[in-house]
Amino acid sequence: MEAKTNAMRMLDRGKVPYTVHTYDHSDGRIDGASVADKVGIDPKRVYKTLVTRGSSGGYFVFVIPVALELDLKKAARAVGEKSVAMIRVEEINKVTGYIRGGCSPVGMKKRYPTVFDSRALGLETIVVSGGRIGTQVELDPGALMAAVGAKTADLTAE
Repeated sequence: MEAKTNAMRMLDRGKVPYTVHTYDHSDGRIDGASVADKVGIDPKRVYKTLVTRGSSGGYFVFVIPVALELDLKKAARAVGEKSVAMIRVEEINKVTGYIRGGCSPVGMKKRYPTVFDSRALGLETIVVSGGRIGTQVELDPGALMAAVGAKTADLTAE
């Protein structure tokens, strides 16, 4: 049994059931489409966690399907900012406590305003990072959103 990640401990604490999926990342392929393929789950159900900084200086988390791109204008509107920009890769650990490829919407250093793409609500389960490269968790999107205090909005360019 692998050691639990902070994300898993937070889900356990909130009594949110989840299923762990692990995958081999020794080939260095940790992009969302590769992860979906490695865990054998439809990419429409695998979501990536993106961290941005708003024009006001605050951080915001957006969770969208791995095959889609975040529309920064829609994202800014969803959080009431004039604009948002992706944070630099070097900032991810300092801001979230996670590393690129292992960033989960659950268990960050601080609880940032979080918005899920509205497509998640139509799914029975979604898959997000379990808090480390090589680990994903599958769970009910409504339970996950409740656990992180998230809302939903149309966030993608599609």
